[in-house]
Formats: sequence, structure tokens, C-alpha cells
Amino acid sequence: MQLLRRVIFWCHLIAGVVAGTIVLVMSVTGVLLTYEKQMAAWADTRPYRASPPPGATRLAPAAIVAAVQAANPAATPTTLTIWSDPAAPASVAAGPRTLFVNPYTGQVLGEGSAQPRAFFRKMTDWHRWLGVTGEGRATARMITGACNLAFLFLVVSGFYLWFPRTWTWRQFRAVIWFRGGLRGKARDFNWHNAIGLWSAVPLFVVVLSGVVISYPWASDLVYRLAGETPPARAVPGAAGGRGGAPQANGAGGRGGGPESGAGGERAPGRGGGPEGRREGGPDGGPRGNGGESQPRPAAVVNLDAAFARAEQQVADWRSISVRIPGAAAETAAFTIDRGTTGQPQKRGTLTVNTRTAEVVKWEPFASLSAGRRLRSYLRFGHTGEVWGLAGQTIAGLASLGGAVLVYTGIALAVRRLWAWRARRASAREAMAA
Repeated sequence: MQLLRRVIFWCHLIAGVVAGTIVLVMSVTGVLLTYEKQMAAWADTRPYRASPPPGATRLAPAAIVAAVQAANPAATPTTLTIWSDPAAPASVAAGPRTLFVNPYTGQVLGEGSAQPRAFFRKMTDWHRWLGVTGEGRATARMITGACNLAFLFLVVSGFYLWFPRTWTWRQFRAVIWFRGGLRGKARDFNWHNAIGLWSAVPLFVVVLSGVVISYPWASDLVYRLAGETPPARAVPGAAGGRGGAPQANGAGGRGGGPESGAGGERAPGRGGGPEGRREGGPDGGPRGNGGESQPRPAAVVNLDAAFARAEQQVADWRSISVRIPGAAAETAAFTIDRGTTGQPQKRGTLTVNTRTAEVVKWEPFASLSAGRRLRSYLRFGHTGEVWGLAGQTIAGLASLGGAVLVYTGIALAVRRLWAWRARRASAREAMAA
């Protein structure tokens, strides 16, 4: 047992020293990305939130889309998202732009805030690819993926090493909570053990899910553990494909990115794509001069009845997002979300016939296979979003704990190296004497 503990200790120390810097980068950026969705949504919609006029009713979806087309004739609306919050603007994705619309008047209010999203995009690049761009990202993915595996070993082996060799209260007290008045090695040892204990479980979930996101074989293993055959992956370069396997991202998957590998994991967002300038667009809509001059496609007109049916499907919905169907399409797929867009268990997909407004298919989270549900839980368990704001906070604190663990671990390793060199110097002096 003593030999096993010594072997695990030295493997733990070597893995921490080798992967420490990369793990520190992923941990710090993970902390900065903790509330990414909330902060980006707040920055996007804060200038556009307003109480609805007394007695006003929300415009029909087709009218909102027509308002965007009238204000931006060159734009092609692709996705519409409407929120149950009366003060929240509707959002319409049109190519790389996301336009916010007053759902009561049809006025195009403007676009999202560019600065916060640019910051989070930069943090995501560092979290996934260490800030590398272009062809070098493939190598960066390999590095972050390997360091993420090393981090998982550090979490598991660290929990094993945490248990004192002798089970006495004095021994446990030294590693179970923070102690005041300590300095140097004693302080680092106390912090490393106390933080390691309290962050072990959330860190294990965050890092394990990061491994699943980082490696296709790990994602496939999730399905196999659930007794299912892993879904086929898109062939690179194939039409409509996403370029093959999900992108590895070190501690994985924050801030968007390819999330469809689990099937049904993508959450509708208020914005997306490159952000333009924030500017109030010209008034547009049913009452505008150009609102009725643009002929509406039949599929968009029929979308109104289909959207009304989607509203009836889930009474406590928070957002409904739909990809605007083409003129020849007979169905429309609505993503109905009761949560915070990062809670797959509160989301479902409703397919409605746009001609008859009849339900073609309803796919709540519970109807998915066990493998897809588990994969979705892991995807959003990485950021803690699956448990809402509290889960995000715990994941952020665990990432902060990971950063402190790297600092104290490297400090302890350096002190051990200095002590070893001092002992060798003393031994040489003794031999010379």
C-alpha cells in the first residue's frame, strides 16, 4: 500500500508539473466564461428592454419577420426567437447578424453588443485552442485534450492522496479546512488539500465532461455505456456536414461551438455569429411605409398558426425558437425551452404542419434515448448550466479552485526540488569534509 501511494504521488506530481500551465489557462478562462450567456444576453438586450404599451399584444411571427425584411431588404431572416418575458425583444437571425425587434410595434431596434461577445470569443479561443488560430488549432487541440486527460488523473489521484495515512482528527483537521497563520509550505499544503477536497466532485464532473467533448472516442463511449450504437459522424467536406468529429477543446465546449454531437443539445440563443455595430435600425413593420410593400412568402404567413400551436404545447415556456421554413416547406420545427437555454432536460422540439397547424411530432427530452440524454447532461454539465445558475456558480468556483490547485501544487513541487538540491549540497559538503 505504501509503495502504491508513493507511485501515485510521483505520477500526480509529474502530471501536475507537465500539464500545470495549460490547466491553469483552461481554469482561468473557465472562470471568466462562467456567466457568459447571461452577460452576453444582458449586454445584447439591455438597451432594448421596455415595458409593453398598455393593452398591446405581441405581433404575429410573420409580421415580425416582415418588419426585419422591410428594414433590411438585403437580409434573409433564417431564425426567429420569441421570449415569454413581456419586456424582452424578439430576435431574428439574418445571416451573420442578429437583429432585435420590438415585438409589439415591429420596430427593428438594432444588433447585439459587439464588445462582450468579442471578449467571450477570445476567452473561448484560449480555453479551447490556447489562442492559436488557423491550422495551428489542430495541434493546440491535441495539447489541451492531453492536458485535460492529465487534469482528470490529477483530480482522481489527488482525492486518493488526500486521505491521511493515519485516521486521526488532528490529521484530518490539517487537510479538511483552511487554517490561519500559516506561511510558505505549510500554507500551500493546507490550501492544496482543503481546496482539493471541496472542489473534487464538481471538478470531476467538469473535467470528465471536458474529456467527453474533447475526444470522439470518449463521446462514443458514453453511448456504448448506455447500450447504444454511437451516432454516425459527418464526413469532412460533405454537404451539410460540420467537418467531422466534434472539436476538442481542452476543458471543453464553453461558449458555444459544435454542440450537436449529442443530438438535440444545441440551445437557441439570443444572438450568434459575428456581431456588427449597435445601431438603431429604421422603423419597420406592418405599420411602416415599406412594411406591406414586401410580399410575404406563404410559409411565413402559415407560420403564425403553427407558432400559436407551439405556444399551447408547453404552458410555462420561456423561449420559442423556429428556423423560418422555405416557401415549399410543409413543416416547421420549434425549439421550446422552459429553462435557461443550457438545460436540455427542459427543452423539447415540436414539429408542426404549417398548412394545417397540426402536430407532426413532439420530442421532449424524456423521449430521447438514454445515450443522447446522458451525452446532453455531460455537455451542459461541463459548464454547470444543466443545474441552472447555481450549477454555473459551482462550476465557476470549481474552475477557480483548479487554478489555485495548480499554483499551490507547482509551489510545493518547486519547494520539494529546492529541498532536494539543498540535501544533495549538504551531502557533498559532508563527504568532502
